[in-house]
Amino acid sequence: MPGVEIETIGYDGDLLYIVMIIPPKYSIFEVMGRLKSQSSFRIREKFEWLFKVYWSDNIVWSSGYFLIDCKSNQYAKHQNPGFTRGI
Repeated sequence: MPGVEIETIGYDGDLLYIVMIIPPKYSIFEVMGRLKSQSSFRIREKFEWLFKVYWSDNIVWSSGYFLIDCKSNQYAKHQNPGFTRGI
């Protein structure tokens, strides 16, 4: 989406941390929906065996997400410093 920037991505086990800058013209719901939809498509495209495992549900991500404000960048960076990197 134009104007949306990913600052940091990190992961820890089955959790993914993304720090993004989202312009006010987009709702967080809209950005997360598109991010999950497009990444799910790409993941299933790359790992075809997922179709065999999740054939009826067609699910890669959980339905929800957790949101904290922009001051919480340090939270994401310190969840697992070995796996967090700037983009």
